[in-house]
Amino acid sequence: MNCTISSINYCPVKSISFQSIQSCDIKKNLGMENDRIFAFSRIIDLEKAKLVEKNPDERNLNNFLTLKNSPALNKYNFIYQNKVLTLTKDNKELLSVSAGDENQRLLLSKKLIELESSLIKPITLLMNKKFPFFDTSHSKNIFNSVSLINLNSIRDFEKKINEKVELQRFRANFYVDGIDPWEERNWLGKIIKINDVSFKVEKNIPRCVAINLKPKTEDNSLNLLTSLKKTYNHFDMGIYLTALNDGKVELENKITL
Repeated sequence: MNCTISSINYCPVKSISFQSIQSCDIKKNLGMENDRIFAFSRIIDLEKAKLVEKNPDERNLNNFLTLKNSPALNKYNFIYQNKVLTLTKDNKELLSVSAGDENQRLLLSKKLIELESSLIKPITLLMNKKFPFFDTSHSKNIFNSVSLINLNSIRDFEKKINEKVELQRFRANFYVDGIDPWEERNWLGKIIKINDVSFKVEKNIPRCVAINLKPKTEDNSLNLLTSLKKTYNHFDMGIYLTALNDGKVELENKITL
């Protein structure tokens, strides 16, 4: 098998950010460092938001801003560097705050409401490095995760539906190249190794309507979710991994079974 890491990405803010990087630190049973350590709560008051922030057992996906419930946010991005969180649009800075300062995080919440009045209020920017806001931490089988997508699976999908499918729609941590389309689905329950870091392959990633959104826009005219079901009789793209030890992963690292 000649499978390699072609890109590495993380989302500092759950669902509504995407950053490409050259390498990443992996923590056992946690995942990629700084991935999804922030999230915006929605609907719930500040007292409840504080419970959700600290305790994963209190979390419900409906209590977070996501592209599924707030597609207007797809126009924005968040960059996290040197403990500073920056809101951008069209590569222009809108607001930067000290991420560790709760009062400054409130400024970001207010800024989003100012920019997008359609958002269901109240919203609160939450932060938790110990228990990040992964989708997999709100399921019955709770675990912290790293996501991996096979580029040839996306290419196969593109050919079958005769449409361009931007890889950013799927917001994966690792995109890999060099294996047959959908080969990753045969890895379930197995251990893979990347640069001396071992990962258990937990499950396929079920997709939602967020993949219909063209990157950096509100355009959802391409119904990829329906196309996945019609083409393959499932809604999956990619696999979830759990890190079994600490380490580092870099571009072009090889993956072994």
